[in-house]
Amino acid sequence: MGTVKPGWQGRFFEDFEVGDIYRCRYGRTVTEADNISFTLLTNNTNQIHFNRHYASRTEWGQPLVNSALTLAIVAGMGVADVSENGFALGWDEITLPHPVFAGDTLYSESEVIEARASKSRLTQGIVKVETRGYNQDGTLVIRYRRSVMVWRRDHAPSLELFPPVEHGSG
Repeated sequence: MGTVKPGWQGRFFEDFEVGDIYRCRYGRTVTEADNISFTLLTNNTNQIHFNRHYASRTEWGQPLVNSALTLAIVAGMGVADVSENGFALGWDEITLPHPVFAGDTLYSESEVIEARASKSRLTQGIVKVETRGYNQDGTLVIRYRRSVMVWRRDHAPSLELFPPVEHGSG
């Protein structure tokens, strides 16, 4: 049997340094089906997201991707680098400077703007990032700040999570 090599396990509190920028390694193209499904699933009745005829009468001439979907995708793209070993404490200053349309591909980067030990939870620290989402042309489509409570490496519940496995000779 070969040696088990650990894969990427996300960052722990000790890994964050103010000024670091983490870019998601992949882009995510948003489809019309993504937008319509998400909009209807979340009970958003604004026709700008699902009625092409209605949207054709607006300045954009086409449906806009639901801003909450844009936020969800861009936030998800940052999980592996920012919050895989933690949980969100809050979201601040969400701005949407440019619309997203079906067919756009989103890219994400998060910059560490604060990292401090938690005063009430000694096994964790608080990390604040500014996340920026761009479309395929490099146009900023979303920017926000969020705070995350992140486990210190030696206290993370994800350590030794894989169950013990017996390997037979067979």
